[in-house]
Amino acid sequence: MDKVILVTGGSRGIGAATALLAARRGYAVAVNYAANSLAADEVVRRIRASGGIAMAVQADVAHEGQVLAMFERIDAKWGRLTALVNNAGVVDVAARLDAMTVQRWRRMFDINVIGSMLCAREAVRRMARRHGGGGGAIVNVSSAAARLGSAGQYVDYAAAKGAIDAFTLGLAREVAADGIRVNAVRPGLIDTEIHASGGWAARVQDLSHQVPMQRGGSAEEVAHAIVWLLSEEASYTTMSLLEVSGGR
Repeated sequence: MDKVILVTGGSRGIGAATALLAARRGYAVAVNYAANSLAADEVVRRIRASGGIAMAVQADVAHEGQVLAMFERIDAKWGRLTALVNNAGVVDVAARLDAMTVQRWRRMFDINVIGSMLCAREAVRRMARRHGGGGGAIVNVSSAAARLGSAGQYVDYAAAKGAIDAFTLGLAREVAADGIRVNAVRPGLIDTEIHASGGWAARVQDLSHQVPMQRGGSAEEVAHAIVWLLSEEASYTTMSLLEVSGGR
């Protein structure tokens, strides 16, 4: 395969929208999921029904062994990866720092930060010219929370996404000469299921008045930004943090 992409957290929300759009752009798509196999299988079904190529790959990105097995499965099926979207992530219930636990913080950073670093490491090992690869592109899904801070809600999530921003900038410089471009998108209030998992299903509707465009965004709008950054149209773009936040 000439164009092989892994989308982590690809079974719903921004990940699912990205997987579907990437398939339309000619990628063979590995749709990663942690637990919801039915949702991942539905994304794969939709891609195949449209004539695309896809498979579901299970892995909790916080666990190195599972990440290694996932990449080995993709290697065996399609060969070297050419694109990675680090989208898998979690939030938790809105809380102040003084009400949070260490267990919550560890889960937040294990999945949102270490998981992205693990997947990026394995992608670099396959894409980098120094490892015999032909280059590629990585897009990390950060958040506007990284610059807003999410006071009184998710300061730990904001801190994790701030780490993703720093990681994006450093890795982009590190692997540019190896033919790998690394960028991030920073979505704002996007209408996806992640808000319900944090106990605030109506968050986008409740806060949309704070957005200069006076609305929340869609997963598809973020997906278009991600897939553009992966494309040859962005061939001279690396080390960028692209805001997809309606001006917020």
